[in-house]
Amino acid sequence: MKLAFEHLPTVEIGGRKLVGLVVFGLLVLLAAAVGAASGLLLVYSTDLPQIEELERYRPSSVTELYDGQGRVIGTFALQRRVIASYDDYPQVLRNALVSIEDKDFYRHSGINIWRIVGAAYRDIESGGKVQGASTLTMQLARNLFLSPDRSFYRKVQEALLAIQIERRFTKPQIFTLYANQIFLGHGAYGYEAASEYYFSKPAKQLKLEEAALLAGLPKAPQFYSPITHPDRAIKRRNLVLNAMLEDGKITAAQAADAKSKPILLNLQKDPNSLAPHYVEEIRRYLEAKYGSDQVHAGGLRVYTSLDMDLQKSARQALLDGLAAYERRHGWHGTLVNVIAEGQKLEKYEDPDWDEEPEVNGYTHALVTQVSPAAAEIRFGQHTAMLSPADVAWTSTALKTKLKPKLPDILHPGDVVYIKVLAFDAGGKARVSLEEDSGAEGALVAIDNATGEIKAMVGGRDFNLSKFNRATQALRQVGSSFKPYVYTAVIDQGGSPDDTIVDAPVTFQTASGPYSPHNYDDKFEGTITLRRALAQSRNIPALKLADRVGIKTVIEYAHRFGITANIPAYLPVALGSAEITPIEQTSAFSVFPNDGVRVAPRYITKVTDYEGRILEEDYSDIKDAVSSRTARILTSMLREVVLHGTAVAAAKMPYPLAGKTGTTNDFTDAWFVGFSPSLTCGVWIGYDEKKSLGEKETGGHAALPIWIQFMTVALAGKDPGEFQPVPAQGTAVARKVDTPDVAPGDGELH
Repeated sequence: MKLAFEHLPTVEIGGRKLVGLVVFGLLVLLAAAVGAASGLLLVYSTDLPQIEELERYRPSSVTELYDGQGRVIGTFALQRRVIASYDDYPQVLRNALVSIEDKDFYRHSGINIWRIVGAAYRDIESGGKVQGASTLTMQLARNLFLSPDRSFYRKVQEALLAIQIERRFTKPQIFTLYANQIFLGHGAYGYEAASEYYFSKPAKQLKLEEAALLAGLPKAPQFYSPITHPDRAIKRRNLVLNAMLEDGKITAAQAADAKSKPILLNLQKDPNSLAPHYVEEIRRYLEAKYGSDQVHAGGLRVYTSLDMDLQKSARQALLDGLAAYERRHGWHGTLVNVIAEGQKLEKYEDPDWDEEPEVNGYTHALVTQVSPAAAEIRFGQHTAMLSPADVAWTSTALKTKLKPKLPDILHPGDVVYIKVLAFDAGGKARVSLEEDSGAEGALVAIDNATGEIKAMVGGRDFNLSKFNRATQALRQVGSSFKPYVYTAVIDQGGSPDDTIVDAPVTFQTASGPYSPHNYDDKFEGTITLRRALAQSRNIPALKLADRVGIKTVIEYAHRFGITANIPAYLPVALGSAEITPIEQTSAFSVFPNDGVRVAPRYITKVTDYEGRILEEDYSDIKDAVSSRTARILTSMLREVVLHGTAVAAAKMPYPLAGKTGTTNDFTDAWFVGFSPSLTCGVWIGYDEKKSLGEKETGGHAALPIWIQFMTVALAGKDPGEFQPVPAQGTAVARKVDTPDVAPGDGELH
């Protein structure tokens, strides 16, 4: 007993030692754990980006091009993104996004511990990787700084960055950064860009059902795309509405009403499609000056001279003119057939269908069925029927008086060219059958006083050919070159009432005798210079050019801004010189501009992302000829419209002047004309310089297009008046009163 009793204190002392050892051990383990955690955090944070970068962060944003009224006519972008502020995003969108993505966004400090624990538990159970617990701040950190892989390592870094972001930025700032950065499908980044793309309106105007639809996209933009998977998009949208209802952001009635709404998209049209050749000219210039990265990701604001309304009218006029030309020459019947090329009808998609067709627009369509009674065609989401009456015009080319039968003209699989006349219910449309034989055209319209290019059409279809015939096509100008001959004569003391003999003549040239003739193979005898120009007589033009010297004529052409290298031989007086439509049009603007040449310009101003002005462009102006000479030539070119080769334009109730031009074998047809305020040039021809056909003169092929465009361009505006011709010996005071202009240093046979 004594021995046992004596050992009791030893047991108590040992117990205390044991407890102490346990506590000590726990402390050591805790310290080790803390140290290990700290070490891990140190390791995970060593390669984290500096959060200060976010303060200087500027997301890639779209460069926008505006017309003269501030309307968007084009964009350049690697990512379709429009930067918006917190207030630009309506409350309904903020509520929808927070409810579905991060309910505690306005309460947490960057991470949500309970969500992370719950997600981790579920992932451990399923054997998956850490996912599904990210807050909006964590998603922002990942999108900006980290890779998209779902590893534990990346998740820790994501959380650390989120905490730093929350410490440095306010909730509205974080929301705005996220809302501007997130990818929402079909090339749209950020909710402002997505709203404009899917609904063609700013985010501020979003309705509840629309906001819920967009808020559901970040989870999987392609999977829930309302364009390609509308059924999935509706389910996802309704899930967002349920989340908003649970959070008390909307009432049950509002949720039910929104759920009952179908998805009504109004996809944004590609602004570049309005003036693609014009936009391409600007892109090349900007990239050469600022670099591709700045142009496509720097968010430049480019203010151009284009007028969207005039551009639409110009495109319509050119396409209508080409269609009229094609019908005059009948049906060729050389159609591409997709079945013959091994494609299936139901799988065929034409490049034209990337854009929603418009009434009075032209597009390609696929013939799907043909019977004697009707031919069914499809284009995009629309269908139409062609009847025998719709193809009756093709009988001209078929050289028969019998009405053509549809199966003889069209076959399943044929790709036809049509004009959309109207849209009916259910995707049905009314169309007319047209022809596309390859004839091309160009139209340029320039403000006389400022040199601003108001409209430019460089061809029939930019998708088929990027070649800009308005600026790149060197074409013989025919008799539209003759005004330079008469300018040289008048400027050197001649008078429009002087006479010249229109009679057979032979010129001795370096290459031998040259005996020209007139277009109609007739001669008028003694006529005035005014009539000779109005009727586009060849013999008088050649005699005058020979009198003043062809080199002098070419010198005058260069004064007008023609830069082409023109060989000094006599037939140049009839227009064998090759000049681009934009140079020829700009040159003619000298006449109504009192002899002053104002260089054409595309851009008025460029600003950077912050709104700082990078450049302001002013047209270079130079004296080309005297005011007296310019006014006399204007009166002579006015006679061309009133009584000459452009008399078809005389019915227009405006003061107009201009000159037709036709080349040998009818390969090029021109009309360049002007009002006191606007000059427009039209060219028609084939790229390979083949004949347009017999009698397809400038007055027949190009002038109707000019008339259609100018009728719209001048409607409802004060046309002004041409300056009166001064009396002989009277000095003319020249006036340039445009504040945004800075001074700077024919028929061929």
